[in-house]
Amino acid sequence: MRKRSIALGIVGALALAGAATFASLDKETRGILMYLPTNADVLTWSQTQRNAAFRALDRLPFLAKAREIAPSANPLPLPPGKPLTIPGLDDYFKSQNASAMVILQDGKLRLERYALDFDAQGRWTSFSVAKSYTSTLVGAAILDGSIKSLEDKVSRYVTGLQGSAYDDVTVRQLLTMSSGVKWNEDYEDPNSDVSQFNKAKPEPGLDAIVSYMRKLPRAHPPGEKWNYNTGETNLVGLLVSSATKKPLAEYLEEKIWKPAGMEAKATWLLGKTGQEIAGCCIQAATRDYARMGLLVLANGVAGGKQIVPADWFSQAIVKQMPIPFAGRGYGFQWWTYDDGSVAARGIFGQGIFIDPKRKLVIASNANWSRANLGPEPAAREAFYRQVRALVDKGE
Repeated sequence: MRKRSIALGIVGALALAGAATFASLDKETRGILMYLPTNADVLTWSQTQRNAAFRALDRLPFLAKAREIAPSANPLPLPPGKPLTIPGLDDYFKSQNASAMVILQDGKLRLERYALDFDAQGRWTSFSVAKSYTSTLVGAAILDGSIKSLEDKVSRYVTGLQGSAYDDVTVRQLLTMSSGVKWNEDYEDPNSDVSQFNKAKPEPGLDAIVSYMRKLPRAHPPGEKWNYNTGETNLVGLLVSSATKKPLAEYLEEKIWKPAGMEAKATWLLGKTGQEIAGCCIQAATRDYARMGLLVLANGVAGGKQIVPADWFSQAIVKQMPIPFAGRGYGFQWWTYDDGSVAARGIFGQGIFIDPKRKLVIASNANWSRANLGPEPAAREAFYRQVRALVDKGE
């Protein structure tokens, strides 16, 4: 298996040592060093650079620091189930440029597959899959009493939003991305908000994300219109940290990672002011992404304890806001389907698909040709339908 002890900080030393030293490294480290991006703007990297870096974002010293999330001492078992044969799986993996897939049904492992020289011990980045973890931590904080109500104003918890367009926005509206604040989430536009907000210079005494978000204008009344907004999930994370008085990674470890029986260490990248980038950037093993699906299917019961209010997922994973896709909706940072299924989704092909009716979880990681455009998203939706049809046939 791949060696994890070789730090990326040795790049300069390797250059001096020469080709013989480089050749002695494990394959993954050679790949990372050979194709190491030279800038921190993920959206501008080539697909080859992303292949190398998506498994190592928490080890790229120029990108961001990361906070560790310790695994459970008692990992939740994933006993083998009936092997699932999926026609065309080889071609699907290639077309998706997929690195990993884990399929569980009724808590049993029916398929596990890896590619791109990735494996079960590796940590692949989540991108916006992290949003669904962040929203679940809001539920945990409500059960704890740290957050009083979804109808509270966000500005009650986040310093610096008073007097801004977010002053009258509720926690619920932030979770459903219906704040009405103007935002551009175009990943291929270098001038969009999603491309610019991480470059914001923190104002004295404020988190970097607050410094950017507090200056945005209002486009619609709160609660009226859905607009996808990664910056708002970062505000949700800041809200949780402020309310609980704990770093987000620590709270995730306490409320989800250890109780839900995650078996591997994870990490969460930090922004300029040391706050976890809540709308992105958890690095975890694929099996543990799948275990998050099991937590949802268990209605938030982990380790024999309810970690979110008993009615949390009955709200979080159903349509709270309409979106411009037929048969779809948006819950509390979850993408919903009108048939009762739900998904966490991240750019470039990261995802957790959960079908409560079939007790089915599909966790997958990839490196698509484009962030969210191109043929891969529709092909993944067709794949989900294919797997459900096989399950219905008793395959």
